[in-house]
Amino acid sequence: MPDVIADPETDPRATYAVDPARVRSWLRDVVASGPPVTTTTPMTGAPLATFPTSTADDVTVAVDRARAARRRWSSLPVADRARVLLDLHDLVLDRQGELLDLVQLESGKARAHAFEEVADVAIVCRHYARRGPALLAPQRRPGALPVLTRTTEHHRPKGVVGVVAPWNYPLTLAVTDALPALLAGNAVVLRPDPQGSLTALAAVALLVEAGVPDGLVQVVLGPGDPTGAAVVGRTDYVCFTGSTPTGRTVAEAAGRRLVGASLELGGKNTVYVADDADLRRAVPGVLHACFASAGQLCVSAERLAVHEAVADEFLGRFLDAVARMRLSTDLTWDADMGSLVGEAQRDRVLGHVEDAVAKGARVLTGGRARPDVGPYVVEPTVLEGVTSAMACRDEETFGPVVAVTRVSSDEAAVALANDTEYGLNASVWTRDVRRGRSLAARLDAGTVNVNEGYAAAWGSVGAPMGGMKASGLGRRHGREGLLKYTESQTVAVQRGVNIADLPGLSGSRYAAGMTRALRVLRGIGLP
Repeated sequence: MPDVIADPETDPRATYAVDPARVRSWLRDVVASGPPVTTTTPMTGAPLATFPTSTADDVTVAVDRARAARRRWSSLPVADRARVLLDLHDLVLDRQGELLDLVQLESGKARAHAFEEVADVAIVCRHYARRGPALLAPQRRPGALPVLTRTTEHHRPKGVVGVVAPWNYPLTLAVTDALPALLAGNAVVLRPDPQGSLTALAAVALLVEAGVPDGLVQVVLGPGDPTGAAVVGRTDYVCFTGSTPTGRTVAEAAGRRLVGASLELGGKNTVYVADDADLRRAVPGVLHACFASAGQLCVSAERLAVHEAVADEFLGRFLDAVARMRLSTDLTWDADMGSLVGEAQRDRVLGHVEDAVAKGARVLTGGRARPDVGPYVVEPTVLEGVTSAMACRDEETFGPVVAVTRVSSDEAAVALANDTEYGLNASVWTRDVRRGRSLAARLDAGTVNVNEGYAAAWGSVGAPMGGMKASGLGRRHGREGLLKYTESQTVAVQRGVNIADLPGLSGSRYAAGMTRALRVLRGIGLP
C-alpha cells in the first residue's frame, strides 16, 4: 500500500500534520480490501493521504465484528458506559491540537471553526454521560387497571447502528451521533466521507483509549457507493447526514428493510434582522452565521432578510465587516475564514454567483476566487436582487454566499424564510425577546435562534436538533437523540385477577361493570 500520509520530500506542498506511523496504527483493524483512494488537502491542493477502501463484503465483516463485540458491552451497567464518555471528553480536550490540524487539513475550515467541533464533542460527551442513564432507566407507566396492573417501559439497544458521516464536520459528525448509540448499548459501524477519514480514525482511536472495547466501533472507508450503501443495507439503524437527494435514497433503502433512520439533510436558512435589532451584536453574529466554516454548514445562513428601517445602517456595517475578513489556509488561529473543500465545491459556489449576476443580481462585496490564498478559496460574498430565476434563490449553495432582501415587516420576513422546501435552522435578531419567540413560533424550522446564528440551538444538546420538510427526519441531541437508538419495550405484570376473564360474570355483566369503573376513573382524574 502507498504511504498513508503524503511526503513533503516528494511533494513540497504536502505536510506531516500527523505521524504516518500513527495513521497506520489507526488503520490496523479497519476491514478494507478495496482499491486505494487518495485525498487532497484543501489548504494547498496537495495529496494528503492514501488508504484502502472497504468493499460491501468488508462492511459485512465489520458489522459481524461489531455485533459480536456488542454482547459484552450491552451487558455492562449504563453507568460504566457513561464513564467512557467522560473519559473521551477529557481526551478530546487534551489532544485537541492534533484533532484541529486534521479537521483543518481535511475540511479546509479556519482553526477557530475547527475548534467548534472539539467543543461540540466535549459538550455531547458530558451531556449524555450525565443525563443519559436516567433517560435509559426503566420508567413506570400507568397500568390498565390501577393497583392491579404494574407497567414498565424499558429501552433496549437496537443492535448495530450505522453512521454515515459527511466531510464538512469530520469530527463532530463522525463522533457525536455515535456517542448516544454507544451509551444505549449498541455497537457502531462508521463510514466517514473519504475526505474526513483521517479525523474519524483519530477520533475512534481516542474512543478506544477512553475504554470502548476493541471491535465495538468499526470504521469502514470508501465512497457512498459501495461502502456507504452497504452500511445502510446491513445495520439495524441508520444515522445519515448529507444532501437531501441522497437522504431520500437512504430513507427508501431503510424503509424497504423496515429499519429506522434519522436524517439531517440540506438547508436554506434565513437570518432576520428586525427593525429593533441591536446592530452592535447583530453584525458580528450574522457574519458568523453566514461564513463560519466557509458556509459549508447545514445550518449556515444563505438568506438575509433585513428590515428596511435599519437596512442601510446594518448593511453599511455588515459589508465593511465582510470586506475586512481575514482569509487563510494556515494551521493558525489568525483567520476569519478558510477554504472550500475542493474544486467541485468551489465551482458550484462560483457558478451560483455567476448565474445570479447574469440574471440581474448585484454583488455588494466578494464574489471572486482567491487562488492567492488557496486553490479553493472564494471570498465571502453578499448578493442583492436575487430572484426565483436564480439558482442560489432556492438551491443550497453550501458556501460563503448570502442573498440580502429588504423587507417591510415581520410578516414579509416570515414569508421569505418559509418560502423554501427546507426547514432546518433560522435566526432572528431583535431586542424584544417576546417578539423573537413569537416570530420563532411562525417559522418552519427545526431550530430557531434568537440573537444568535446557530450556535445557541446547536450547543443546547439537551434539546433536539433536526429539520422539518426536506431538511430531514428525526433528531439528534436531547432525549430523542438517545432513545432513537433503542427499542421501547413495555412489560405489564397483572396481579389478582385477569382483565377479560372474571369468573362468574357474563359478558354483559362484565361490560356493565367495566363501564362503571371507567366512568369512576375519569371522574377522579386518573390517566
